[in-house]
Amino acid sequence: MASASSSLLTKMPTPSNTTISFSASLSPALPLFHSQSHLRRHRRTGNALRVQSKIREIFMPALSSTMTEGKIVSWIKSEGDLLSKGESVVVVESDKADMDVETFYDGILAAIVVPEGESAPVGAPIGLLAETEDEIAEAKAKAASAGSSAPAPAAAAPDVSPSPPAASAPPPPRPADGPRKTVATPFAKKLAKQHKVDISKVAGTGPFGRVTPGDIEAAAGIVSTKPNVAAPAVAAQSAPIAAAATPKAASAPSTPALPGSTVVPFTTMQAAVSKNMLESLSVPSFRVGYPIMTDALDALYEKVKPKGVTMTALLAKAAAMALAQHPVVNASCKDGKSFTYNGNINIAVAVAINGGLITPVLQDADKLDLYLLSQKWKELVEKARAKQLQPNEYNSGTFTLSNLGMFGVDRFDAILPPGQGAIMAVGASKPTVVADKDGFFSVKNKMLVNVTADHRIVYGADLAAFLQTFSKIIENPESLTM
Repeated sequence: MASASSSLLTKMPTPSNTTISFSASLSPALPLFHSQSHLRRHRRTGNALRVQSKIREIFMPALSSTMTEGKIVSWIKSEGDLLSKGESVVVVESDKADMDVETFYDGILAAIVVPEGESAPVGAPIGLLAETEDEIAEAKAKAASAGSSAPAPAAAAPDVSPSPPAASAPPPPRPADGPRKTVATPFAKKLAKQHKVDISKVAGTGPFGRVTPGDIEAAAGIVSTKPNVAAPAVAAQSAPIAAAATPKAASAPSTPALPGSTVVPFTTMQAAVSKNMLESLSVPSFRVGYPIMTDALDALYEKVKPKGVTMTALLAKAAAMALAQHPVVNASCKDGKSFTYNGNINIAVAVAINGGLITPVLQDADKLDLYLLSQKWKELVEKARAKQLQPNEYNSGTFTLSNLGMFGVDRFDAILPPGQGAIMAVGASKPTVVADKDGFFSVKNKMLVNVTADHRIVYGADLAAFLQTFSKIIENPESLTM
């Protein structure tokens, strides 16, 4: 959560509580909150929020190992409110959840530096805490000076007048009047005849004064759309100028925005999802599909559904049991040089929530019975939708399950999450005509399962064996309730 040299939090979050305590320091070597005596000895002159009295900075806390900035969802307390140690002060949105942040000291919320709806990088001051009322005015002044000293937006670059085009090489001097032999390419002669150009009066720019097609077009007043291959030196000279102009042209959108369109910036969660998806592109992955008959699973689901068991819990339990027999599919590779056999089977399940996607984790899913697993899953979903998941409840997955069957999707491919060995995409179970080994036809429910895996650690035979085991568990699901 926070580094040893510059701690931002004084109390780590616990799974039973969604609040954390914050404190701050003006220097990595100082305690979290500093009194006046400390600050006299350790004063940093370059800090816009330099504190010289009993005023403490409230820093943006690091709520997860991947968090680089946070958004202020709401200030629970207002400026001037008295704060007690352990009291929630502000709600911060990280890349996956919203968390109440507590103060670790008594005092007065003297100034709010970062208002609601705005973001700040981890470690940046978001508020000032005063010990007495006498310091409130000073804190407000420092907050105001911090806002005024913030770096102004970069000024627009002055227009740079385009450099004059490189002077083209002067044409070779025309020979003195008199009889001479004109050398021209066949195509140049054809063009001269076509455009009624006296080729004897055209100065050639080709090798040894050869008349080129471009010379004829120039003499006829025709603007050529093709580059003149006879003047490589000129093209080489102009190349840097064209190259310098390329980035500006490339930065412009290829097509203008459609009328009435609206540009919406990513939320913190959407930015985190985007980052993970881009990281997944660096992993060499492959996909394997497998059909599974679900009549027995559907019958079991009808029996346990009244007891609160969901289909997601059934699938997660079956996947965990299969992973226990095929640990390589539960492994992970993070550095490209080695891989890790994970000691726990933690099933992450993709859940769509308002404004993003999150994967709550069913930890030790192979060791929990079906009913406890279902209860745990309901709790995780409620916390996910309230954006109250703790970091270890969404970033500890070793295998991911994505189920779109409830939407009628029969098959799809899932993108492999960074740091995991495989992800399973489950489609809908639909009636299908099948033939048995004796050639008799019948109608059975069948679902298609596609697994995307990291080919650095999982090979085709490994994935096929895992899917066979998973299929046997689904088609004979009695073991799921044991």
